[in-house]
Amino acid sequence: MAELDPVIHAPARLRIMSLLAAVEEAEFAFVRDEVQISDSVLSKHAAALESAGYVVIRKGHVGKRPRTWLKLSATGRKAYAAHVAALQSIVAQSGLSLASE
Repeated sequence: MAELDPVIHAPARLRIMSLLAAVEEAEFAFVRDEVQISDSVLSKHAAALESAGYVVIRKGHVGKRPRTWLKLSATGRKAYAAHVAALQSIVAQSGLSLASE
């Protein structure tokens, strides 16, 4: 059986990874709002994901305002796919179908 990734497995980190897997890059505030967490919680989780090599954090400016963007690295995409496969494997053992009826 595939192993769950402890870096990704925390609910907020899994939601962040899932969101970033669907886009090329996302602005910090967008991720914060979509995942429904505070700035400080997102900063903490983003830093942990960056330390693992799963997320790239880019800082810049839009006009005079500082902005931060997040995106999955190639390593992060592979780790996310493996984590999702592990979750699917666990669910498959129960015999439940995830397909809508």
